[in-house]
Amino acid sequence: MDITQLILDDHAEQRRLFSILEQIDHTDVEALTQVWDRLSAFLDAHAEAEEQFFYPELLKLGEGANDAEDGTVEGETEDAIEDHNKLRDAVKAVAKYPVGTGAWIEAVGKANVVNSKHMGEEERQGLTDFRRHAPVQLRHDLAVRFAAFEAAHITGVKPVNKDPDAYIEEHG
Repeated sequence: MDITQLILDDHAEQRRLFSILEQIDHTDVEALTQVWDRLSAFLDAHAEAEEQFFYPELLKLGEGANDAEDGTVEGETEDAIEDHNKLRDAVKAVAKYPVGTGAWIEAVGKANVVNSKHMGEEERQGLTDFRRHAPVQLRHDLAVRFAAFEAAHITGVKPVNKDPDAYIEEHG
């Protein structure tokens, strides 16, 4: 088991759930609500799990990969935490609108865009960086903790934005 693979698997599930939402008739409020509730809880729990288990270790071992911000591990981590904050805000914005309305669908679409941008960057940067520098045993140990955290928080976590600079200072 490898934390980088668990994160990739989660990304695939997030893409799948967004795709499902796009295919549900906008008048089927019950189905939209159920799928969105699952997806939004999953997004929050996933981001929190990454922030607790993946990014602190990446800051210790990484060097920056591919198109990382500033070409550094600090830059790629700062960008990821900022992205998580943007995603939390985008998820929160969906709740402002009645499910199935045009404004709700637009807000879900904006959350999808924010999430997709983040996942692509994370896959090219942080995950690549970690695979290059983290020992296999550490990747396994973190995967166990990551999976257990997500399982314990299947209904979500309290979404709390974080200051990227303070995060890096605390974990770097």
